[in-house]
Amino acid sequence: MKSDNNYTFAIVVSVVLHLLLAVALIFGSDFSMDEKAKPNTIQAVVIDPSTIARQASQIRQEREKASRAETKRLNRLKQQADQLEKNRKVEENRIRKLKEQQVKEKKAARRAEDERKKAVAQAKKEKERATAAEADRKRKADTAAKAEAARLTKVKADKEKAAKASAEKARLDKERAAKAEAERVAKEKIAKEKAAKAEADRKEKAKLAAEKAKKEKARAAKAEAARKQKEAALNDIFAGLEDETVQNSSAKQQHIDDEVNRYAAIYTQMIQQNLLVDDTYMGKSCRVKIKLASSGLLLSVTTLGGDAQVCRAAKTAVTKVNVFPTPKDADIAAKLTNINLTVQPE
Repeated sequence: MKSDNNYTFAIVVSVVLHLLLAVALIFGSDFSMDEKAKPNTIQAVVIDPSTIARQASQIRQEREKASRAETKRLNRLKQQADQLEKNRKVEENRIRKLKEQQVKEKKAARRAEDERKKAVAQAKKEKERATAAEADRKRKADTAAKAEAARLTKVKADKEKAAKASAEKARLDKERAAKAEAERVAKEKIAKEKAAKAEADRKEKAKLAAEKAKKEKARAAKAEAARKQKEAALNDIFAGLEDETVQNSSAKQQHIDDEVNRYAAIYTQMIQQNLLVDDTYMGKSCRVKIKLASSGLLLSVTTLGGDAQVCRAAKTAVTKVNVFPTPKDADIAAKLTNINLTVQPE
């Protein structure tokens, strides 16, 4: 780039010199003419061709000489520029090699420094390892000494502990034996008291059970007598009713309905007589459905709804009755084989 600039500069200088030479020739001829010219005088000038040819040859030679000189100068400048470029490249190459050498030297120095640091670190580690090994040896020696001392102390303590444990065991065995004897005596006493109390309770329960059985028996006898009495009364009523002549089917149906309702009331009364009443049952009721054989024997009983406790008591009472009175009239008896009743404790 620098050589190109020098070459361009040389060309510019050459062109300027040629222009100056041309101007000098032109103005030189004008001045000579002015000096020879005289005012108000007309002179004829004879131009010698040989002179013109000689001057032209001289100008051409000067131009060629100037051109050769310029060419030489330009060549010299080009050679100088080439030499400068070569010198620049040589210098750049030298500087590059110098930098590469410096980089290599720096890398070598760094490697040497790293190696030195590694060696120092290794030496430090070796020293620390040796120090740690010595400390570990001392620690193990101290630990072994302490362990031996602890073992001896433990052996001594174990012996003392065994002696104390043996004495303590003997004392505890003696205390346990005394405690066991005291507990045996206390348990025997409690067992006797429990046996006495259980015997008293058994006698009391037996007495209560006997009284309850007696009451139940009396109640059952009373209920049976009432049932027989009612059955006899009903039989008398039914006997009188059977002799009557029913005037029309409407009156007979009314009669059947009345009898069904009457028997339902009798059944309800019989169930309530066998019902175990509790104060909590008051104001409560239960609907039951009973199924009877033609003889009045209870076949089944189911609850249709109501208080759960009253329903359980009602089923028990129905089961106790077991056999219900039935009329001789087959139409009425047929309606009583499946009947719904409402049991309400009074």
